[in-house]
Amino acid sequence: MAAEIVEIVPENPDDRKIDYIVNCLKSGGLIIYPTDTVYSMGCDSSNVKAVERLCRLKNIKPVQNKFSIVCHDLSDISKYAKVPNIAFRIMKRILPGPYTVILPSTGDLPKILQTNRKTIGIRVPDHNIPRRIIEALGHPIITTSVKDDIDDIIEYPNEIEEIFDQNQHKVDIIIDGGWCGIIPSTILDCTSETEINVIREGLGEFEEVG
Repeated sequence: MAAEIVEIVPENPDDRKIDYIVNCLKSGGLIIYPTDTVYSMGCDSSNVKAVERLCRLKNIKPVQNKFSIVCHDLSDISKYAKVPNIAFRIMKRILPGPYTVILPSTGDLPKILQTNRKTIGIRVPDHNIPRRIIEALGHPIITTSVKDDIDDIIEYPNEIEEIFDQNQHKVDIIIDGGWCGIIPSTILDCTSETEINVIREGLGEFEEVG
């Protein structure tokens, strides 16, 4: 069965559509949703079967996952990650925004997301749709970019027709939130007490936060 496309206006998300998507997530569904960087694929981070399904799609074992989670706001982060002082000061300035911060994980992180790395990537995107979904769901969703690896060139599709053609039999709902970008988030390693390291340069400019 092909995925359902649900159109949502980012500036004023329809509560009924948000609730519909949340019910899909609670039942173990996978969704594709817009962010402030690129379209992403995800599920309820606390639903073991959904995470396992996502791992199968990505052809990885759950213990090998490198998934990041999307939180509603800064106050949510402290439940799932330990935040060094230097990281907190920077996160207050850059989030919500196009950054993924790598932090030491806490024991409250869903067990299926706990790996030997003892860290977790966290996003708080500057986009109403995923943040409203998370607020209604009550806990984070997983984020992994929707992308194509063609001849070692990574492309991030941003048109719904293209995303549907490539993923219609992989997920349950594709949220049409309009045009997204094609540049992924900047990844910052915030595990140190003394410094922040750039792991990947993306949409967010590190000079603005350094």
